Amino acid sequence: MASWSEFAADEPRLADEIRLLLQQYGPGFGYLATVRADGGPRVHPVSPVITDEGLYCFVIDSPKRRDLERDGRYALHSFPPEESDDEAYVAGRARPVTDPATVARLAGIGRAAPHVDWRLFEFTVEVAMLTRRDQAAHLGGGRPQVRVWLDPQATAPARHTSTMPEGRRGRHGFDTRRPAA
Repeated sequence: MASWSEFAADEPRLADEIRLLLQQYGPGFGYLATVRADGGPRVHPVSPVITDEGLYCFVIDSPKRRDLERDGRYALHSFPPEESDDEAYVAGRARPVTDPATVARLAGIGRAAPHVDWRLFEFTVEVAMLTRRDQAAHLGGGRPQVRVWLDPQATAPARHTSTMPEGRRGRHGFDTRRPAA
């Protein structure tokens, strides 16, 4: 799995646009999906912290924290903007951060309350997706533009699937077509 910084170095424009959607209301805001012990999904709002080094989240003692501790798979989805239906999605694995200096630095950035029973997790990135819907798409006259990044280390050729026509995929599965007008 790639770190946020590795993903951002590989696809800086996509990373910036995803960051903007996750931080559109100031601090990060999105929906975190985790895997319950019975295999079902669990979804909660969270405030992710994105720095140049990584994508992090402070998680209080809760079922979602126990989900991440037991099975680190996650999906993070942006909160919908008021003016559009654009969306950002990131998925991968969460791992606890135990370095005290890193935890303290990110607690300051994320304004994490010091006396709360929270744990800091770093989210690695296996898949990142951004969907933009222009005005034509809202009126039924255009298609949304979807851009996808797949971690090249986690995506072996046998596992790579895409619904985009052959010859239309760019590096890491990006749709190289322009949005329909």
